[in-house]
Amino acid sequence: MKPFDPEKSLAPADLAGLSPTERAAALATAAKSIRRSVVRMINAAQLGHIGGDLSVTDILTTLFGAVLKLDPAAPLWPERDRFILSKGHCAAALYSVLALRGFIEWDLLETFMQPLSRLNGHPNRRKVPGVEANTGPLGHGLPIAVGSAIAARLSGKNWRTFVVMGDGEMQEGSNWEAIMAAGHRKLDNLVAIVDRNRLQQGARTEDTNTLDPLTDKFAAFGWDTLEIDGHDHAALYELFTRAPSGKPLGVVANTTKGKGVSFIENRVEWHHKVPNAEQVALALKELA
Repeated sequence: MKPFDPEKSLAPADLAGLSPTERAAALATAAKSIRRSVVRMINAAQLGHIGGDLSVTDILTTLFGAVLKLDPAAPLWPERDRFILSKGHCAAALYSVLALRGFIEWDLLETFMQPLSRLNGHPNRRKVPGVEANTGPLGHGLPIAVGSAIAARLSGKNWRTFVVMGDGEMQEGSNWEAIMAAGHRKLDNLVAIVDRNRLQQGARTEDTNTLDPLTDKFAAFGWDTLEIDGHDHAALYELFTRAPSGKPLGVVANTTKGKGVSFIENRVEWHHKVPNAEQVALALKELA
């Protein structure tokens, strides 16, 4: 297996002036590099959550590559947009997009989950620039994001807060308290994205606890809610950059767990299964 590639960084400025088709193609190319990175990281660590990493990749690539207002040279820039990965177990994908955006070096990805590495199995804001919140315990990211959106409003700032949650995580009551509070306050600077891959650890989400109709449930709490293909970069970009509607935006992003690797796609056992050497080679070939 090749070492980690020093991939070209990507930022919204790099995509300025491109047509929607060209921008979507550039993001799709970047997403493939992220998926290759995830496979390599999990292989090196012999740990990780590859299925969810691969399902959320296109969402993260679109946000960091084309949408979020950030400055890697000043990670705590006060006017930055805030991004929170509530499903913190998918840290490999987050670290990879942070490398793509220029927050960390690509070589650092080789240390994922190694002793004393900054790149823990769940992101740590004290160790990794670009990480806004320590996440992993499910149901915490959205409440933090609601607080962030309220803070922007109280301080008169126009930065936005984006949060990505797993769909299994929507079984947590803390999320629905946060959804109710955000709807009540009409936090139109908040975007909540559900990575709707319909699989969680050990089972399908609907076999564990019925979630559908998620869009109707968000709407009932006063949210502007849309269902979208979570792998369509053009549609994701258009949605994330549209003008606020006066309500928080809830995005149900339909995705495939394990997207891009045939033998992982839509297979519940790959929630945190580690591929063997032969499978790694096949995955990288499919993602070439």
